[in-house]
Amino acid sequence: MGARPLTFADAGAPLKGAGFVILGVPFDATSSFRPGAKFAPNAMREASWNFETFHHQHGIDLSDIAVHDAGNLEDLARVEDMLKEVHTAVDGILDNGSFPIVLGGEHSLTPGVLAAIRERQDFGVVVLDAHMDFRDEYLNLRGSHACATRRSSEIVGPEAIVPIGVRSVSRDELEEIGRDFRGRFRYIDSHEVRRTGMGPAVRKALRWIGKRRCYLSLDTDALDPAYAPGTGTPEPFGLSSWDVLEAVKLLAPRLVGFDIVEIVPNYDNGNTAALGARIVREVIVAVHKARAGK
Repeated sequence: MGARPLTFADAGAPLKGAGFVILGVPFDATSSFRPGAKFAPNAMREASWNFETFHHQHGIDLSDIAVHDAGNLEDLARVEDMLKEVHTAVDGILDNGSFPIVLGGEHSLTPGVLAAIRERQDFGVVVLDAHMDFRDEYLNLRGSHACATRRSSEIVGPEAIVPIGVRSVSRDELEEIGRDFRGRFRYIDSHEVRRTGMGPAVRKALRWIGKRRCYLSLDTDALDPAYAPGTGTPEPFGLSSWDVLEAVKLLAPRLVGFDIVEIVPNYDNGNTAALGARIVREVIVAVHKARAGK
């Protein structure tokens, strides 16, 4: 048997006419604890071949959905260069009329995706993340993955972005949010999700955001390490894989794009990459079903 091509499973449609386009961003130059997120796009691609094409819950076969895998961007050294490449690539995906699915890499890529979408429409952002990531700079880098939510808020507005699952935040971040962003930037911690469930948390976030359209950014460390140990900055007391699935289901009718970031394959036995690949497939099926009105 020949070697299997390194593409996401069931993503063999041509670019023209594709409803969904997958783009890999193998970048982890600002990683602050465990490096290796740049290997995640290909790890998720490899893991994706494990799953059946038919999604029994939705009654949809992924082989019937036009999905194109655009491959990976170049592995660049500077975050500024990476963001420019991401912006250009996502702009091309949107020109094609496709839904962008971006495989990180680290969370520093998200502002590049948002900037491209924001040039075309108004939307809000739900971020699933263990960390607030609202520092203005970290280790002298304003583009650090520890600043991803702050940089993203500068694109869509602090009122229009809500992190869910937060359980790690610096005192300086909280003081600055309370002093300079009171009432304009809000978040939902993992303890509230534990008490109320993911459904009420997502609905609260959508009320706060107040937009018809939404982008979903999934930092894998939002999940408890019991579900996703292979991540760059693991934090206990996190979300479950079922919580993430619930968020995808609720947000799917509103989604304009999706990214999954911060998987570090070298720190587990492949389970986190497999979970990431399955979540990507869940996003594709749920968004396709919502758009088809099924």
